[in-house]
Order: sequence, then structure tokens, then C-alpha cells
Amino acid sequence: MILVTGATGFVGRALVEKLALDRLPVRACVRRSAVTMPAGVETAHIEGLSTEMDWTTALEGVSTVVHAAARVHVMDDKAADPLAEFRRVNVAGTLHLASQAAAAGVSRFVFVSSIKVNGEATESGRTFSADDIPAPLDAYGISKMEAEQGLRELSSLTGMEVVIIRPPLVYGPGVKANFQAMMSWLNRGIPLPLGAIHNARSLVAVDNLVALIATCITHPAAANQTLLVSDGEDLSTTQLLQRMGRALGRPARLIPVPPSLLRIGATVVGKPAIAQRLCGSLQVDIAKTKALLAWTPPVSVDEGLRKAAEGFRRETSI
Repeated sequence: MILVTGATGFVGRALVEKLALDRLPVRACVRRSAVTMPAGVETAHIEGLSTEMDWTTALEGVSTVVHAAARVHVMDDKAADPLAEFRRVNVAGTLHLASQAAAAGVSRFVFVSSIKVNGEATESGRTFSADDIPAPLDAYGISKMEAEQGLRELSSLTGMEVVIIRPPLVYGPGVKANFQAMMSWLNRGIPLPLGAIHNARSLVAVDNLVALIATCITHPAAANQTLLVSDGEDLSTTQLLQRMGRALGRPARLIPVPPSLLRIGATVVGKPAIAQRLCGSLQVDIAKTKALLAWTPPVSVDEGLRKAAEGFRRETSI
């Protein structure tokens, strides 16, 4: 039995659907009784990632846990102490679950972490690798790093195998936040001052991330490894907008504003992090993942963008 936390989230739901399609025994952790899951999928009702949660029933008969639930990174976090909140859920809550999983005889714990553990940006011509010294800069990244460290310590003490996967930005049908906003701008034909950006950023289609997670559930070589994942093709912000526009059938209307001016403007309005994401590079090296697991991303960037566009159209037509 495979237990999936965060089963109603963007990644978790896609994973549950794939595992069900592959006819694997799946138990999905949900917080609402009215949630509909694919046929054949069991559900376990939980109260959240707290240190008071008793996972005994949810873990019964489970051999593998895929932990996709988390307090996610948000822009303009309103918490009084964001780091404390991230640690409460992403560190303490994760390690509480993992400790009970090990005690219950779970053999493998697959943890969906974040590329933010590596850092926020890469220099020109350089990439993040799985073996880099962690350098998280924000509270979310720090909490994911500390959870990884705690899981490795727990593994060494209990023998439970731990697999850590660090994805960059994940997109696909149902994606929210900035990626959804980008599709909305393109769909409405809004001119964007992003036509002269020559950075390089790694992304991962949700189908590719889910395919890697599914591989890591059973592959012997994945045990106790830290793995990076991406689509295998990096895009500039300008290229992403152009190709997303084609997927939507709405050619991107891009104005070639120099990145230096974009950075100045973003700093003036107090949003330098947005300029960094739009103009800076973040590239990941998935050579280790591909070689160790004999794995390649099954979905191309354009196919991933096409599926994201289809999902966007369905949502906006409701």
C-alpha cells in the first residue's frame, strides 16, 4: 500500500490519479470527507501536519509513504513569524509523520522537497546539482532543508529508506499562482514588457514530476538519494511566454524592455523578488537522476504547456 499525503493538492492529486491508473494500491490522505478520489483509491482522513496527529490508522499496511503535503511558499506571507510557521508544519509535522511511519514498518519515505533548498538563482553557465551544499534563502527553503536533514538522520537510526526529490516550478493542468496569472495575461492579450529577457530557467511539468515520484516508489537505486527533476529543457522568460502563448492560441504580445529597467522598476515598487524570478536564471542538472534511475522526462515542454493550456481553458469556461 502506498500512502500519499497532500492528495488533494496540485501534485498529490496528479500522483494519486497516475498510481490508480497503474492499478497500484493507494491510500490518499484527505482533510475533507466529501473529496472524490479515483475508483479503487482508499482515503484516510487527517487533521493536518501537526505533532499531535496520530497516523496509526492511515499507516496500517503501508509500505511506502509519498509525502507531498506542506505549508507552501507564498508571496507576501502574512504570518507574524513565517519561519516558525514553516518549521511547525514542514519540519516538525514531517518528522512526526516519518517517525510514526518508521515505527509502523514503512520501508520507504519519498519526500517532495524543493529546489529552493539549493538556492534562488544560478549564475550564467552554472546549474544546481543534487550534491550542492544547500543554500536556501527564504523561510520555505530553510524549512525544506531542515526537514531533509531530519529525514536523513531518522533513516540512519531506523533503516527506513528516504528519497528526496527537489522540483523547480511545477506547472500543468490546474496550476495556480503566478503561472496561472501568466496564462490569464496571455489569454487576454495584455502587452507584457518581457520581450528581451535572455535568462534560463528549469521548469517541470506535473506529469514529469509524477513520473519520477512513481519511479522512486519502487526503484532500488533511488534509496537514500537526493534527486533533482526538470523537463530537461530550460527556457528564458521570453521563450516561456512565447511558447505558452502558442499553446493557448494567443500569440504573446511582448515589449522588449531591458531587464535592468525591469529590475529598477520592481525595486522602486518594493518587489525585487519578482524581478529576480522574471530576469534571473535557475537551472538544475538532472544528469544524476537520469543516469541513476535510467529515467528521462516522458513529457516535452510543449506537451506540458499544451496540457496546462487545456486545463486553463476548462477552468475559465466553467
